[in-house]
Amino acid sequence: MDALFIAVAFGMGLCARQLRLPPMVGFLFAGFILQATGHTSGPSLQAIADLGVKLLLFTIGLKLQVKSLARPEIWATTSLHCSLVLLLFTPVLFGVGLELQTSVLLAFAFSFSSTVFAIKTLTENGDVGSLHGKAAIGILVMQDILAVLFLTFSKGEFPGPLSLLLIPALIFGRPILGWLMNRSGHGELLLLCGFLLAVVIGAEGFHLVGLKADLGALFIGVMIGWHPRANELKRTINPITDLLLIGFFLQVGLEGALSVEAALWALLSMVLLPLKSITFFLLLTRFHLRARTAWMATLSLSTYSEFGLIVASLGYANGWIGSEWLVAIALSLSLSFLIASPLNRRARKLYDRNSDWLKKFEREGSHRGDLPNIQPNERLAIFGMGRIGLAAYHTLAQKFPGHLIGFDRSPEKVATHREQERNVRLADATDSDFWEEVCPNDELDMVILTMSYHAANVHAIEALRRHDFTGVVIVIAKHDHEVKELRQLSVDAAFNLYAEAGLNFANHIFNVFTQQRPDLVDEWQNSRQPRIDN
Repeated sequence: MDALFIAVAFGMGLCARQLRLPPMVGFLFAGFILQATGHTSGPSLQAIADLGVKLLLFTIGLKLQVKSLARPEIWATTSLHCSLVLLLFTPVLFGVGLELQTSVLLAFAFSFSSTVFAIKTLTENGDVGSLHGKAAIGILVMQDILAVLFLTFSKGEFPGPLSLLLIPALIFGRPILGWLMNRSGHGELLLLCGFLLAVVIGAEGFHLVGLKADLGALFIGVMIGWHPRANELKRTINPITDLLLIGFFLQVGLEGALSVEAALWALLSMVLLPLKSITFFLLLTRFHLRARTAWMATLSLSTYSEFGLIVASLGYANGWIGSEWLVAIALSLSLSFLIASPLNRRARKLYDRNSDWLKKFEREGSHRGDLPNIQPNERLAIFGMGRIGLAAYHTLAQKFPGHLIGFDRSPEKVATHREQERNVRLADATDSDFWEEVCPNDELDMVILTMSYHAANVHAIEALRRHDFTGVVIVIAKHDHEVKELRQLSVDAAFNLYAEAGLNFANHIFNVFTQQRPDLVDEWQNSRQPRIDN
């Protein structure tokens, strides 16, 4: 059976990829196919799915800035959105014949968005570090906090006194956690250290004191996110997380035993889904986010949540709802993924087509993440000020003094660069508003794209082409097939990062050896003989 699950999951994931859909959509269909043929999820798949979600939340915590949760567009949007969805959904559900208690419970479940879907989509699009990505993640974290409160009060099981000691103990124990990471090296032991932190100390530690295990994994990630090796740990653990999350999507599909009644309820939830999305967009723009930022964040949150299954299971166990709702919510979750996936893939193009209308919902005054200004002499721009971008910045700043500007879409990175007196500002190369309002009429002569995610570089090139940019475009990639795709987009130059690094390294070796042993270099070059094949 395990072999069958793997084969079907791979086959459907491959089909989804050929249709330019995220593989997760194929995994959902694989679950439906397996369920239709009489298979069930079972405890093993449940354990794999749970572990994948814990590791996902742990990696989110590694990059989460706690202070971002205190911004009004995060905590206020989450709270108001939940309240408005209850007010909008409850009358509709009550009006179609459900009891009031059932209607309120289901409306509350439908107010949540899928953490797994949003993070996977943001990661695949290279948008985790963007303003809209951080806004979406912040809202998801606040929703997780509301989920913990609901589960705590609905079960009547309140955290024990040990919970009051665990969180302070972890906070004061941060140096010990950092010591563990430093001593774990760079290989499989570092990976195992990540599992220890996320699953044992975080998830199980919280579970033992009566708190939500998933929240524990998130919390421990936040606790060690300060460590210099946090990014290395995240890169090490990401492939394992992606593999385990396949179990989550299979499980969702396996929950969806199709029946006429469940399908009708699921279709009703799809009718209500636009109300949820519109509410997100209006609230985010009320809190001074630009229309594009609000639009992109809204689409990543326009799904129903796996938490709905938890609420439904709890409601069924307590006798609040019937068993048919377990199937209906599983189908609603799956259908929302199917609808949201192509919308997120085309989010930028959809915004460009409707930007004039969407901007009418912006509030007057400053918006968080306002577009930067460019001086007339700044003609060369680097987008993505990570290690590669910074190296390029240092070299080009010496060759073209006063004409270079760097951009990054992470406010934290921009602040760090500006502290070092580098000419770096906040901007997103994929943002059509940037090219329309900041760089009209080719104010830049050269654009260098060094963002770490290939998808982000592709989206930036597409934005440039949509706005008829005629300057020089140079971009990096990590794989040959990515270089091929970039060249098909008619960039002026696309370089394989690792191939160029090897070439430069070889040149450095030759230069150093020439300086240290010129006699041997001359001898070897003069002694070269043409090869004669027998």
